[in-house]
Amino acid sequence: MSVRFVAALLAALAFLPALPAQADTPELPDRIATAWRIDHVAVDDRLRATVPAAELERIRSAIRGVDFPVYVALVPQTPYTRKSSYDLPTLLHARIGEPGLYVVSVVNDNYWSDIAQLYRVAGLKGRELSSVRADDKRDVDVVDDRPAPQVVRTIQQAATAYDGRPLPPVAAGDLEPDHGHGGRSVTDDEDLSAYIGMGAGAVLGFALTLVIGLRRRTRPAKRTKPTKRPRPDEPPVEVWEVQLKADDKIKQAERALARLDKRSNKSRQQLDQRDDAYRRLDAARTLREEQPDDLLAMVGALVLARQAERAANGAAVQSPCFFDPTHRPGTTAVDWSDEVEVPACPQCASVVRRGRTPRGLQVWSTSGLFGHERSQVPYWTLDPEDNPMVATGFGALSDDLPERIAGREVR
Repeated sequence: MSVRFVAALLAALAFLPALPAQADTPELPDRIATAWRIDHVAVDDRLRATVPAAELERIRSAIRGVDFPVYVALVPQTPYTRKSSYDLPTLLHARIGEPGLYVVSVVNDNYWSDIAQLYRVAGLKGRELSSVRADDKRDVDVVDDRPAPQVVRTIQQAATAYDGRPLPPVAAGDLEPDHGHGGRSVTDDEDLSAYIGMGAGAVLGFALTLVIGLRRRTRPAKRTKPTKRPRPDEPPVEVWEVQLKADDKIKQAERALARLDKRSNKSRQQLDQRDDAYRRLDAARTLREEQPDDLLAMVGALVLARQAERAANGAAVQSPCFFDPTHRPGTTAVDWSDEVEVPACPQCASVVRRGRTPRGLQVWSTSGLFGHERSQVPYWTLDPEDNPMVATGFGALSDDLPERIAGREVR
């Protein structure tokens, strides 16, 4: 018996040194954050042998040319990045806790794409990085067969967003070969039409605002205590604000798809993602063109364009927050009314966990004998038969919103 005990004890002791190797590998954000505390350009161990030193030096040189911190991570495509790549800048900023530009460049089948977010010092204002990227006509022409060109361009775009400096031209070696097409492209014509439409809308919006302002000035002034709550007669959400966000996302999705279309030898998965992205983008364009003044339609266009961009970039499509689709995606499932489970953003999920219903996206509802009484209500209280966005929760309840828009008249 003692011999067996000693043998078992020796076997256990021999096994103990191997135990730490079986521990869970730290999550990707933790590994990147740890590497960034040593070097602001972090390269995943699986890529060290494949990324030339000249590429890294170009990135470091671009970092030295700006007045804010820049953090860059080069990582391979994995199930984690495919699902959560768009959240990585936020997760990494939470771990580092410093303002600056956070860039995660992901390689998939020798093609690179980056996700970036610019975080400013509290109180410091400027342009959104996404706005600068959407306005950059040469962004879609930057090569994606190596990491430095796109990362360097992102740093240049962030510098323009940060302090308003002019966006420099793209280095000739970073551009796709010119195939000699003359004149404006289809994308240029679409952009021109979009700008004309936005300009006309801005003029009409200004005129309407002026008329409303003059009418209000004729009313006797009332002294009221300041309050943060909106007045009952004010719009719940300004449609033009959502229009601008939707237009921005549509342009980003178009550029992501143009970049994907240029790739040769696309895998079956990439072809499926491209088809899904076009399906969502076409629905977003339909909503934007047919009902530019309808709040529900504009929110739907924003959600679909956001999903189209993710699909074109190879990321998993995320459901919107059911309560307010203009919030961050619905990454948390919560039990709501009558044990119904819906996706919610972290903000709304926190409210539900406290036993309350989030205020949600507010829209106008008419009532009364002649429909003259208006009140603000959560969008989900409207009749789902009247609007596909309400029926699907903007895609939070069922992922067939593009088909509903394509197959029926949008109301």
